[in-house]
Amino acid sequence: MQVELKAPLATEPLAREAASVIGRCVHCGFCNATCPTYQLRGDELDGPRGRLYLMKQLLEGKPAGEITRLHLDRCLTCRACETACPSGVEYGRAVEATRELLGQQLPRRAVGRWRRAALRTFLGSGTFSLALAAGRLLRPWLPATLRRRIPLREPPGPWPVAVHARRVLVPRGCVQPAMFPRTDAALARILERLGVSTVPIAGCCGSLRQHLDDPAGAMADVRANVDAWWPHVERGVEAIMMTASACGLQVKDYGRLLSDDPAYAERAARIAALARDPAEYLAGFAADLVRLSPMQDSRVAFHAPCTLQHGQRLGGSVEVLLTRLGAKPLPVADAQLCCGSAGAYSILQPEMSIRLRERKLRALTAGEPTEVLSANVGCIAHLAAGTDLRVRHWLEWLDERCS
Repeated sequence: MQVELKAPLATEPLAREAASVIGRCVHCGFCNATCPTYQLRGDELDGPRGRLYLMKQLLEGKPAGEITRLHLDRCLTCRACETACPSGVEYGRAVEATRELLGQQLPRRAVGRWRRAALRTFLGSGTFSLALAAGRLLRPWLPATLRRRIPLREPPGPWPVAVHARRVLVPRGCVQPAMFPRTDAALARILERLGVSTVPIAGCCGSLRQHLDDPAGAMADVRANVDAWWPHVERGVEAIMMTASACGLQVKDYGRLLSDDPAYAERAARIAALARDPAEYLAGFAADLVRLSPMQDSRVAFHAPCTLQHGQRLGGSVEVLLTRLGAKPLPVADAQLCCGSAGAYSILQPEMSIRLRERKLRALTAGEPTEVLSANVGCIAHLAAGTDLRVRHWLEWLDERCS
């Protein structure tokens, strides 16, 4: 799918990046078979191939309109199409670059700008923690649909003191410390038993702003993290580990995001190289974990977040580890499909998001598991809001087994 860039986009780095990605598309349509929104709507423009045509039109100078924005906004950026694509089209890079260009050419209407600005402020600040605490106090009196969206607080438990020579850095993220504080603490306790200490540190990975129309703010977050984390890198941490797979994907991309910034490129690339998902890192300790974890039958269903299986290309990694530790991960139909969370998508596109969640929960619960495990804070909160079955991070399950 060749793109003939028109002035003034011909010299625009974002446009050139998008055009190079789109140019690898061969129109085969394999992507549509794995696209959640195409499967729900059956509209070519709500599938990756159709969206690539819309991007091509914009890059070739055709007037952008709200129809283009509508279909790009409906995209979950789940990147299942990338896993299916035989030509290696990096669709996620193209859609993010094109969304930014579209925002420059056709600014959102006031309501759309306000909603995204409000979400950036609410989710990326202490306001969220205060609102969540208030919601928990009022939870018994709230309508059922809203009550389900407010997780009960579970005490995180102790965080081991760092005493081991081997250390990993654990960025805490934006919303997870307030919603699910047990997750990072569970990782710290697991690693402590393996002779590795964890060093917690604050900082948003930048994906929140990036997906809410604030690319400059996202890059500010990325640079702030590089500055804050670099002293720990110099002191020899052997990995930078995020328990939220979405954050992990973003940090693994720091090298590319700052490749043109001479003040940050080298450090960002080093940080990206150190980024590990817990499943990657713990795979090297599988024998030790088997020794620590009593072998008990455990019928669980694992939901692999899109950021883990399609973004980080670690599909099956958690399931293999769970199986070695005595769990029985049940088969999940259409496991490659998104649950509908996708960051702020569940707020901005609620109708589509709920339909995708219902479909995912039917698949996850078909084998009658005792609980559902996942690897990303957004997926866990989203799925838990639609079922009475326990939904939690797989690290919490493992911590419980090893205790």
